[in-house]
Order: sequence, then C-alpha cells, then structure tokens
Amino acid sequence: MILNKNISPDTLKGLSEKELRQLCGEVRRFLIKTVSKTGGHLASNLGTVELTVALHTVFSCPRDKIIFDVGHQCYTHKLLTGRFEQFHTLRTGGGIGGFPRASESEHDAFIGGHSGISVSAALGIAEAMQKAGDAHKVIAIAGDGAFTDGGIYEGINNAGKSESNLLVILNDNGMSISKNTGAIASYLSHLRSTRKYHKAKTNVKAFLEKNKMGEAVSDAVSVTKKFVKNAIYQSNFFENLGFKYYGIVDGHNLNELIEIFELTKLINSPCLIHVKTKKGKGYKPAERNSGEYHAAAPADYFTDKPVKPTKSAESFSDVFGKEILRLAEQKEGEKICLISAAMKYATGCNYFNAVFPERFYDCGIAEGHAVTFAAGLASGGALPVFAVYSTFSQRGFDRLLHDCAIEGLHVVLAIDRAGMVGEDGETHQGLFDVAMLSVIPNATIFSPANSGELKECLRKALYDVDGLVAVRYPRGEAILGEYHGEYRLLSVKSDRLIVTYGRLVKYAPSDCDILQLVKIKPLPEEAIQIALQYNDIVFYEEGVERGGIGEAFLLELTRRGWHRKNSRYDIKAVNGFIPSGSVESQLKSLILS
Repeated sequence: MILNKNISPDTLKGLSEKELRQLCGEVRRFLIKTVSKTGGHLASNLGTVELTVALHTVFSCPRDKIIFDVGHQCYTHKLLTGRFEQFHTLRTGGGIGGFPRASESEHDAFIGGHSGISVSAALGIAEAMQKAGDAHKVIAIAGDGAFTDGGIYEGINNAGKSESNLLVILNDNGMSISKNTGAIASYLSHLRSTRKYHKAKTNVKAFLEKNKMGEAVSDAVSVTKKFVKNAIYQSNFFENLGFKYYGIVDGHNLNELIEIFELTKLINSPCLIHVKTKKGKGYKPAERNSGEYHAAAPADYFTDKPVKPTKSAESFSDVFGKEILRLAEQKEGEKICLISAAMKYATGCNYFNAVFPERFYDCGIAEGHAVTFAAGLASGGALPVFAVYSTFSQRGFDRLLHDCAIEGLHVVLAIDRAGMVGEDGETHQGLFDVAMLSVIPNATIFSPANSGELKECLRKALYDVDGLVAVRYPRGEAILGEYHGEYRLLSVKSDRLIVTYGRLVKYAPSDCDILQLVKIKPLPEEAIQIALQYNDIVFYEEGVERGGIGEAFLLELTRRGWHRKNSRYDIKAVNGFIPSGSVESQLKSLILS
C-alpha cells in the first residue's frame, strides 16, 4: 500500500506512472471509507484526486504554495502532506479541519472556507515571494462554482496585468453545490466544446514532426495560428485579461495533468489551466447525485445507508422553504421573489422554485450581488427574500448598509445556519450576523426559537415591518412550538432572570425566570420593563459578545436607571473563533448548556 503515514510530496516524485495511478485508487477508497464515518465534503474531493496527486508530483509544496477555493476540496492534499494518521479526526473537536488552515500545517498556504478568495490571495503571496527573491510557484485551485463569485474576477483582472509567477487552475466539474447558472456557466460550457480543437491541434503537430516538410509547413501555419485560434474560441476571456490559457485538460488523466503542469512550471507569468473533472468520481452514488454528496452525513461504506436513522422531523430550513412557498401562493404574496446564492436545496428554496421558477433567482456564489439585486427588486415594487447562510451574509455587509438601509428599501433576509453550525468550524459558524445587522440603522431582527415562531416572524417580516428585516434561525431539526409574541416570560418566581433568544431558550437553567426575546432589534420596551424588576440578570447569547444583543440590552437597562445596590449583570456569549466539533459540544464549551 502506497498511501501510509510516510506519504509526502517528496515521496510522490519517486513513484512510477503505474504507482501514481495505484495511489489515486487508494486515496479514493480511503476517502470514501473515512468520510463515511466522520461525514464531510465527499463528492468534491473524489473529483480532485488525480488533480491533487499530479500537483504534488510536479510542484514542491510547501515551497510552492497551493491555495484551494473553496477549501472543502483539500482532503487529498491533507492526506499527502503529513496528516494521514490524523485524518480520522476530520471535522471533530481537536482534530484536523475540513478546510485549509495555515495554523494547522505549513502546507496550507491560506485559509479557504469562503469562495472567491484564491486568486487575490495567490497574487498577494506571489508578489511577496517575488519581492523576496523566491521563484517558486503559487497555485490557486478554484472550482467553477467559485467562478460565479465576483472576487475571482477582481483577482484575475489584477493578476493578468502583473508579472507574477501565478498558476490558476479552473476545476470545472459542471456544477457547484447547486447547478451553475448564468453567463459564466454558459461560457465555460462553450470552452468545453472546443476540446476537439485541442485534439486536432495535437494530431496535426505530431504529423508535422514526422514529415520532412514539417518545419516549413509549421512556419506557414504559425502565421495564421492566432487568427484560427481566435475564430474557434471567439476570443478567449482569460487570454484577453493577460493569462496564458491551457485547456481543456482531462482532470482524471495523470499523464495529461503532469505534462501541462510541467509546462506551466517553466512559465514565469500568469497562466490558467482549464481542467475538466467529474464530481464524485469513483463512487457511483456520489457520481449520480453529487449535490447530495457535497456534504455527506456519516454512512455505511458498503450499503450507503446513514449510520443513524434519518429523523422525520423537518429542519428549520425546510420549515422556512415550505412557509415562504405557502405565503407566495396567497393573493397578497404575488410580489414575493426568492433569491439564493448557490444554496437552493440547502436553504429550502427548492420548494418555491418548483412552483414559481419565474420568481426564483439563483445568483451563484455572489452574495454582494444578491443583496444589491434584492434592493433593485424592492425599488421596483417587488418583495424580495434572500435566503443565505449566516456566515455568507457577512460578505454582503456593505451592500446591506449602502444599497438597502440608507433608502429604507424593504428587503427580507432569511438567515440560515445562525449560531453554532458544528463540524465546519471557524469559517462557517454563524456568530456575527447579529452584531453586524444590529449596527445598521432602522434594521429589524427576529430570532425565532421554534417552527411556529419562524412562520409568524417570516409573515411579520414581509407584511408588518418596513425596511431591512432579518429572520435568523439555526441549522438542524426544527423545534415544534407556537408563537407567543415578540417576547415571553417563563417565571418560576426566581430572583434571577435569564434573558436569551433563539434555540438557547431550551438550554437555560430551569430554576430561573426566563425572558425569551423573539424580536431582538429593536428590543421590545415591555421586555426591558420586565427586566428592570430584577437585581440579578444573566444574558445568554449564541453569538459574539461585542456588538451583540446582550450589550444592547444592558445599555437600555442603564438608560432607564438600572443601577441598584448589589445588582449583577452577566453576559454568556462568544469571544473568539469556534473550531470544529458537534453543536452540543460547542454550546457546552461556552457554558451555554
């Protein structure tokens, strides 16, 4: 067995072609077996095995820098760079992360949990290395889903006019988490169709090299080469921006990959290699449904059945998806439009899309655009709802502030995965949306704790509140319950009051009075008046302390003269970034349960 604890980029360079192919098979089997126990991003990693093996065969990591975008396709890279023995700890507390982390290994050149960052980061690293006299390569691997993110093009635009030693690999598997849409997807499809040109070019070159008249003919051909190439390509976008373009390369053909990497290794200017791969390669269930196996739950390796029985209860995402459809089906809901950023299924938008495809917009991984697009819809009289993960909503902050809030446009944010999300770790925890949104003037924030509250808060966000409105809810199974108002006091006649919101209600100590907030901005005046009656108040918050609702609540108490003798106010919240682990363990680590 080639894949073992001693595997490294250096050992790959001594392997034969046959051994490299054997290694790829071993990596695939290992990934399927391991991820079946840990859970994780399976399909994307199965599709990049040969690509990663070829990269490490040709280049010398960590001297050559490799940046993954998005980083969930880095599992093979981690196996080949000293983390084979720790791989069983993937996405667990104290274990290795599911994304690249510079703090975890010198082989991880840059963090990679959010999309669209690779080219900009790679250009910066390449420029810094060049200034230090380091001639090694910087390689950015970006999926075609990442190419729906505008940040990629900002990076390419700047990189193309540089003289950096940069290689960009477009890993084109024909889809992101949701099927790619838009002009970029169409353009990549066009490029894929030109593969016949590359094959013909190779065959003609081989013929000319064997023919005595080859040199003369070759000279003649070179005069018209550029014209013919442009005619076939209809002008290559990447070359027009200053990159040397190579493609389309079979991403599962080791020889082809190694050959093109060896070529670009010699070129000291920006290059882009267009690689075609198959998501889920080598595992039939993942090949058939790569979207389902994008982030796979633990499953039995042989039967492909979940280890734990699937719960029949709906997730909060499903509750949202079905409720927004129900509201849209009513007469007053005819103006509702739903927006997703490449997360149609994950955020429950698929229900709406199935009935109202003309009112559903998947913007790709372009959260900033999605926010401004929603603002445009609102200014035109529509009622837009943008369903987005909490962690990704951060990427649209300027647009929320400038494009939505200043003019008071009525845009609704359905913020999914709010709070702790578990195994995806630091880059995906939804801990900052409340602090971010709470500073925006006139914004309204609801944080329901159960399915009934979610439904009513969504209705209120659409019809009872103006301006920018957010309804935030956690990942996972929806707690059943009803809406009881913008706040609720659960009293056991205690001298201590627990103030909290969202799902933390169920974690609050049962021997204290509990003030549950459903509307957390602006704070309900009646809830503040209730709190003024207590000397001992503890605020529980599944988010960051600075800028959170705990601080805002204390400020309102202080403004109303809450400064009694022996009074105490404490905030139990997050300080810092939270690594991988189960949601339960993360909550316990914060003394929230």
